Amino acid sequence: MTHPTQPERSFTLTRNLQAPRQLVFKAWTDAEHLAWFYNPAMPTPASPIEVDLRVGGVWRQQMVVNEELHYPTGGEYLEIIPDVRLVFRWGAVGGWPDLAGDHQREAPVVSVNLAAAEDGTRLELTVTFPDHLPAEEARNLIDGGTRDGWGVTLDRIIHSTALTA
Repeated sequence: MTHPTQPERSFTLTRNLQAPRQLVFKAWTDAEHLAWFYNPAMPTPASPIEVDLRVGGVWRQQMVVNEELHYPTGGEYLEIIPDVRLVFRWGAVGGWPDLAGDHQREAPVVSVNLAAAEDGTRLELTVTFPDHLPAEEARNLIDGGTRDGWGVTLDRIIHSTALTA
C-alpha cells in the first residue's frame, strides 16, 4: 500500500546560542531586546517595538528590508511557556504577512522552542503554513525567501547584545 506524499508545508531551523534560555526567551519577548530582529544594514525605524505578551496579544515592529521596502511585522501570540516555548501567528495587521480579517487564516504559524544545551540554549524555530493554502503556494513561499529570511534573522540573534543583557 502506498501513501500519498504530503507536500512540504513547514521548515525548521536550529541555532545553538551561548546564552541561558531565560535571556533567549527575553530576546524574543521584551520590546527593549527585540532590536536584533532588524536588518542591521538598514536604518532602525523610528516607530517603537510593541509587545503585549499574553495569548491573544501582539508583537509588532517595523521591518526594513531596504530603502524601498519596509512594513510592519510581528505576530499574534498563540502559546507562551516562559523560557521554553513561544508560538505565534506570524504577521501584523496592515503588514506582512497581513493579519487583517480573513488574511489571518493564510498566515504561517511560528514555533520557537528553547532547550538547555551544554553551552547555553538550543533554539529550534519551525514555520508552518496552513493546510488550506495550496501546496504550490506554500512551497513557493518557503523556497522564495521565507526559509532564507528566517535563517538570516536567526543568525542575527546569535550576535545580539540582548543575549548578554
